[in-house]
Amino acid sequence: MNRPMFEIGANGIDVGNVVAEIQATVAEKMKNGMYVDARIARAERTNIANLKNDEDFLAFYLECLRDAVAVDINDFVIHEKRALFSKLLVALKKVIWKLLKFYTYRLWSQQNQTNTLLLSAVESLEERYREKIRNLEERIARLESKDACK
Repeated sequence: MNRPMFEIGANGIDVGNVVAEIQATVAEKMKNGMYVDARIARAERTNIANLKNDEDFLAFYLECLRDAVAVDINDFVIHEKRALFSKLLVALKKVIWKLLKFYTYRLWSQQNQTNTLLLSAVESLEERYREKIRNLEERIARLESKDACK
């Protein structure tokens, strides 16, 4: 019997209602352009409940980790919605961003290195244990076939 890796529940909570409410909120925010990152939209469409087994679950989250492993430290366009003093505010924000970037660049670089190392470790462990499980399943199958012959 395939049981989920974990289950979450509480007495008196209508899980279906909570999920529907979350999905409606996400749909509204997506419509308003709040979720422009493709990973967020894909994660919402890939409902955890639709993952059939532990292998699907792990594969999905390893893919998400691969997509999100690097902290984006690149510059970005700075906009100002307020009309009054907009050019001055954009210039000020650009100066602040450059100061913050100078101050935090090393931290971001170290975080990216740590994230990459952790992802590599998790992928190595997953590959190692998948191979180990495959070998054990083959061994069990051989032993069971020997017992069937007796």
